Amino acid sequence: MVLDLTASAADLTRALCDIPSVSGGEKPLADEIETAVSRCAHLEVSRHGNTVVARTNLQRPQRVVIAGHIDTVPINGNVPTRDVVIDGEAYIHGRGTVDMKAGVAVQLKLAAELVDPGVDITWMWYDNEEVDESQNGLFLLSAARPDLFAADFAILGEPSDGRVEGGCNGTLRAIVRTHGVRAHSARSWVGENAIHGAAPILARLAEYRARTIDVDGLSYREGLSAVGIRGGIAGNVIPDLCEVEVNYRFAPNKSIDDAQAHVRSAFDGFEVEFTDAAAGARPGLDAPIAQRFLAAVGGEAHAKYGWTDVARFSAMGVPAVNYGPGDPHLAHHDEERVPVAQIDDVERGLRAWLSGF
Repeated sequence: MVLDLTASAADLTRALCDIPSVSGGEKPLADEIETAVSRCAHLEVSRHGNTVVARTNLQRPQRVVIAGHIDTVPINGNVPTRDVVIDGEAYIHGRGTVDMKAGVAVQLKLAAELVDPGVDITWMWYDNEEVDESQNGLFLLSAARPDLFAADFAILGEPSDGRVEGGCNGTLRAIVRTHGVRAHSARSWVGENAIHGAAPILARLAEYRARTIDVDGLSYREGLSAVGIRGGIAGNVIPDLCEVEVNYRFAPNKSIDDAQAHVRSAFDGFEVEFTDAAAGARPGLDAPIAQRFLAAVGGEAHAKYGWTDVARFSAMGVPAVNYGPGDPHLAHHDEERVPVAQIDDVERGLRAWLSGF
């Protein structure tokens, strides 16, 4: 099939979702996107792996980056898409509708139609967002072509229920360990049970109260949670090791060092090993260009609790926000679905802002 960028954003959503693109299998969809935008004479198109970049070069005084990932989590009987009506509202149902091909559909339509926008625009459609950072197309592009990220403002089309969500929380994972002594379970008193020794770790997690922290006018709720536990080698052996994996979501006023210090304090007296960390991003709504965007699309911003690639832009000195159709609670859900009216609303908001400078 060939993507028709003259179609409605809703129809483009259906077409994008019906081309399976689970992480690692994005090439067919990247090929379609590259072919479609290459027909637009006002865009300079380049390809980096399975990431497609399209830029205007109108010598405007400001440039905006608008990005979206084209991969999905695995399909589970929810492709091809289908139209459903719930409580009188029309939805498109299927894998990727929320996360985040409805947002990509809006971007592709505007990329084709905004021949003379008020700012220069760099559009980025990238692969492997749903998997390890080392494969993330935006990460790889930022390492190979940092010049493409030069901008005054950035928008990531992650699902935000059609609202502006500024910045994002940071995230880290850690392993909290207890050690014991192996023994035959028939003579358990000879050994020391590492799993039993982990009880205080779980108690601290159960008693932990998440904080809500104000950062530049937005309220970010934190969280410290157990996400895995491992211990034991056989049904008749007292275990000598237990590992509790924890995930800390922290407000963007903290650095990674600050977050690690907080986790060490929470598990004082236990062995803690950090396995992964990504800094958050402040709201990015102070600049006049961001304020104009906010006014054009609704005038109120909210905090983004989950980590998103806005943090990559923030780390490169580019203020960034999340703005896209779809309820983030339905991302990755088997009942993933996006309201058609919300797709249209996001398209109108972005079009008004990009055309209104």
